[in-house]
Amino acid sequence: MDIPETRYARSGDVMIAYQVVGEGPFDVVVTPGTVSHVELYSDIAGMAALLRGLAEHARVIFFDKRGTGLSDRVAGVPTLEERSDDIRAVMDAAGSDRAALFGLSEGVPMSVVFAASHPGRVSALVLYGGEVRTLWAPDYPFGATEREYRKAIEEKFDAFVTPGGLEEMVRSGFPSAAEDEVRAWARVFRYGASPASLEALERMNMAIDVREVLPVVGVPTLVVHQRGDPWVRVESGRYLAGHIAAAAYVELDGDEHIPTAAFVPQLLAQVVPFLQDAAGREAPEPDKVLATVLFSDIVDSTTRAAELGDTRWRQLLGEHHACVRRQLARFRGVELDTAGDGFFARFDGPARAIRCALAIRDAVREVGLQVRLGLHTGECEVLDAKVTGIAVAIGARVAARAAAGEVLVSQTVKDLVAGSGIGFEDRGLAELKGVPGQWRLYSVTSC
Repeated sequence: MDIPETRYARSGDVMIAYQVVGEGPFDVVVTPGTVSHVELYSDIAGMAALLRGLAEHARVIFFDKRGTGLSDRVAGVPTLEERSDDIRAVMDAAGSDRAALFGLSEGVPMSVVFAASHPGRVSALVLYGGEVRTLWAPDYPFGATEREYRKAIEEKFDAFVTPGGLEEMVRSGFPSAAEDEVRAWARVFRYGASPASLEALERMNMAIDVREVLPVVGVPTLVVHQRGDPWVRVESGRYLAGHIAAAAYVELDGDEHIPTAAFVPQLLAQVVPFLQDAAGREAPEPDKVLATVLFSDIVDSTTRAAELGDTRWRQLLGEHHACVRRQLARFRGVELDTAGDGFFARFDGPARAIRCALAIRDAVREVGLQVRLGLHTGECEVLDAKVTGIAVAIGARVAARAAAGEVLVSQTVKDLVAGSGIGFEDRGLAELKGVPGQWRLYSVTSC
């Protein structure tokens, strides 16, 4: 495959490398696995065949995630939220208003999050060889134990620093591959990451759990998994398909994780007709979206109003509102309602919402007020640019349980910001008024 020109998209302060091939009637964004390198894909028979096959029917956009390949290296470990932002940045730079997402391996969770958070920009979702949680849990029995996963991370690190180790690691992902394909993939890992950066990425992946997001996905979805995948158990693919409404599932009789050139025709035979069918459908108005809702409330507002008198209280309330709105604008929050001394806002990313909540708390403290804030991430119903539903009710109830000066979040929020560096303190299980079940809550301690 000829090497297309590498272009760059700005995502916040980071430049994301991407390429475009094909001129088809619809767009496909290929979301890569843990490590990629857009300029080395042409040397890999399997990846070149996949991209070329897709490009015969569509305009194909593929990129290196931040911290890997030709994209900017970053301090720390990128979160799923930041990676999802990179998809949007690449689509914007490539002039793509709406595209199908093709998530490969570790690119599956970020594709799921983006499709749920931005349904109006996604025409379809293809998920190959992926998992939505890494570690074992009672309700996810096919995940690895933490001990097993940490051992695997150590082995990958050793593979980087041992002569011939990368080739051996890659070969374990597709044992029947030709040696030139194995060597080409080993070069991708060698040039696309460093031993320490791969280790850090894998440690972040260990904390991934986007199971709560799956019911929110409303776009046409195809899940493809090889029955004998040596890196991601087939039960992961079955789980994925079983928890996305009306997802189609195809289980192929193979033993590869990394698709080889010999396997790609089977994969394309499933994927291309699905994408063509989805592209031919009229884009519906999204009726649900994954959102993080934020509720804030001034502590002891009635008492303060009585102490200050109406005139001074109205002035102070105006200063409070100005503080909150400055921070919402800074962190891309959308104000949805202001009831008296409280705010209701939504965000398309939980880490941004947490940082905004902390900034609001600190800003209003400077004008002599204290607030309590609560956040929850979940499925929201979209109605006339507003969001409603049980997730909104949960967010309000979480805020009501927060102490003065506290930012309190649900378990879902905490799970989705894995790798962000945000610190939490477990506040235990709580019953939320009017909401079934018990909910584990966390207080944000650092950011």
